[in-house]
Amino acid sequence: MTRSRKIPIGEDPAAPDDRERSVPGEDGNEAASSAAEATGLEEVPGTGPSLQEELEAARKERDELRDEVLRRRAEFENYRRRVERDRHTAAQEALASVFREVVGTVDNLERALSAGGGPEELRKGVELTYRELMGLLEAHDVVVVDPVEGEPFDPTVHQALLHEPVPGFPEGSVAEVLRKGYSFGERLLRPALVKVAKSAGSAGEGGAGDGEEQ
Repeated sequence: MTRSRKIPIGEDPAAPDDRERSVPGEDGNEAASSAAEATGLEEVPGTGPSLQEELEAARKERDELRDEVLRRRAEFENYRRRVERDRHTAAQEALASVFREVVGTVDNLERALSAGGGPEELRKGVELTYRELMGLLEAHDVVVVDPVEGEPFDPTVHQALLHEPVPGFPEGSVAEVLRKGYSFGERLLRPALVKVAKSAGSAGEGGAGDGEEQ
């Protein structure tokens, strides 16, 4: 037997029942759709990496950078040690080269001292040794600073030991060379020690030089 529903007076029989129109979940979908329309953004399904994955990626990048820094530091330390070792070796080789030539001069001195004979033979041996030493210095670009008497005093390569009035020499000129100087390239190894002439009017000022002997 078919059951019939009583329709209240004034109700449209064709209107659907509210209970029939209410579907679970439809209200949430409608709210989300309305929110998307209000912001103008389309909802995208969750396909991005999770927070844990991003953290692991950051840790991996950090470890890689740390390993790279440690590797670079080790390479630089090895390079620094290698440069220092090569520099020390080069300096030792340069000294050894000079010493090899000096020992030959020492042999000549020993022969001159042990040779029998008079002062003339000894003088010849000393002269030979002197020539060898000067040749050794010239071979290594060592230049003798030997001022000419009468030339102006040059404080860059000369050292004044005395200031005295000297007849025939103008004031401020080199009157006498007391010791030669030497230079190596642009470096002054030792200045020439000289006596500098001054005018007779300043003779009472004394004759001590400008500096101590080096």
